[in-house]
Amino acid sequence: MNTMGALGIRQLHKTYAGNTHILKGIDLEIEAGEFLILVGPSGCGKSTLLSIIAGLDAPTSGSVHIGARDVTNLPSKDRDIAMVFQSYALYPNMTVAQNIAFGLELRKVPKAEREATVQRVAQMLQLEALLGRKPGQLSGGQRQRVAMGRALARDPALFLFDEPLSNLDAKLRVEMRAEIKRLHQRTKTTTVYVTHDQVEAMTLGDRIAVMKDGIVQQFGTPEQIYGSPANRFVAEFIGSPAMNFIDAATGAEGGVEAGGLVMPCDPSRHPALPSQAAATKLLYGLRPENIVFADAGLEGVLELIEPTGPETYAEVATPLGLLTVRVPGTLRARVGEAVHLQWGAESVHLFDAEGARRL
Repeated sequence: MNTMGALGIRQLHKTYAGNTHILKGIDLEIEAGEFLILVGPSGCGKSTLLSIIAGLDAPTSGSVHIGARDVTNLPSKDRDIAMVFQSYALYPNMTVAQNIAFGLELRKVPKAEREATVQRVAQMLQLEALLGRKPGQLSGGQRQRVAMGRALARDPALFLFDEPLSNLDAKLRVEMRAEIKRLHQRTKTTTVYVTHDQVEAMTLGDRIAVMKDGIVQQFGTPEQIYGSPANRFVAEFIGSPAMNFIDAATGAEGGVEAGGLVMPCDPSRHPALPSQAAATKLLYGLRPENIVFADAGLEGVLELIEPTGPETYAEVATPLGLLTVRVPGTLRARVGEAVHLQWGAESVHLFDAEGARRL
């Protein structure tokens, strides 16, 4: 494998004054050309990790490799990286063209080469008509494209994005998300992208590192993260609405029971499911889109309906607790009606009682 542009993060720890342990042994290997997402709630350590990769902060221990180089102790300017922040960080007195070319000018790149690079990047990001404008004359999406263009002009080994879409409205976020994905497909530059938005994580990433409390909870493809979450935290964080959880226990012959009911379950999908006769407590997980309204099944009462247009979210009070259901289109039933719910054994997720691990 060509390791140019690949990123290796090995046993990385970061402790601040007062013994605040922010990063706790991060190990990640990213292949050249891969798009890595660092996702997690505020305070999980994802931005600290990005700062250490960028050389803006130093680890307490561990190492960072870009390609074949150990860059742990190198300053940012010597790491061959380009970073895009959520605040754009454009020079207000410079035109778009000057902002894109500024880094090249600092590096003494010849004028003709600078101008050719600006034209190439502007064409890639559809900025040709804006090259003579200043940032104050641009929309938020246009400013973010200029910030991306400045990073692109450097042709780095590694792109770093720090929540670049947080300041944009919902429509612009969708447009810019697609723009970033197209950009990566064209350049194939190794990219690390920090976000707290699980939709961005699922749509952009080749692989996702889900973080909590300075620890990578799971590292895998979007399909792996969504289809086989490693623990309750990942299952709840990735997916909207969040996964439903039901307190359950092992039943006879390796089955699962909850509230006196035998629950659909395929033991072959859960090799760590306890098989002993004594009941073992566990969590029974169901994604809202895997539950359907039916003529028979688990009885409940419809308590809340939330239409979103293409789909509808519903909350149903059942003997097993309140369950969220996501169905396509419009729901014909009304609040207060008795309903029945069904789901397939293949859609069940089982976790230990504390939700610390998938069974």
